[in-house]
Amino acid sequence: MTYSGAVKVGGPADVHELPDLVISKVEVGTMGNNSYLLRCRATGEQLLIDAAADAGTLLTLIGEDSVASVVTTHRHQDHWQALAEVVAATGARTYAGRYDAEAIPVPTDVLVEDGDTIRVGAIGLTAVHLVGHTPGSIAVIYDDPHGHPHVFTGDCLFPGGPGRTGNPTDFGTLMDGLESKIFAALPDEAWIYPGHGDDSTLGAERPSLPEWRARGW
Repeated sequence: MTYSGAVKVGGPADVHELPDLVISKVEVGTMGNNSYLLRCRATGEQLLIDAAADAGTLLTLIGEDSVASVVTTHRHQDHWQALAEVVAATGARTYAGRYDAEAIPVPTDVLVEDGDTIRVGAIGLTAVHLVGHTPGSIAVIYDDPHGHPHVFTGDCLFPGGPGRTGNPTDFGTLMDGLESKIFAALPDEAWIYPGHGDDSTLGAERPSLPEWRARGW
């Protein structure tokens, strides 16, 4: 089946089948958050990105194989409301950006810095620190050796623009980070998995960078 990335609360997961990694996407909670379960094909180990809400839905998605790690992309409450329950049920190790971890009420086992590697089984994911939406937001990149990169952007990048910022300085910082660390570093084919809503690609969004700069959001 073809992966579209279009999911709805209460609906089934959409599953992106890659040669070495399986990505399952669900929408949870009253704010329409996306949670992503990554499973390494070689080892069966699983990692969850954003235990946002609806712990029962997430634990059903995780299944009997459990989950070794949970990455929280940033400090905002709608991205960690199910974290305590998921960690209690699975014993998963928690990851978050160093500068957001203190604002997440579940203790963070691993403080993530820019460029750090987060492992799921035999696969290495790269963390990218992006400042602006929050001080310690991280994106997570899987550079598929058989294809193009896959980028989990949290609330830093959506189809149609960057995530919300509180002032022009934060907006400029976020745009600088996105342009230098994401758009300049990755090809148009890179797939974007945002914290809310549908997926996109960098190629679809790249022509709008000047427009985003000009409008200031």
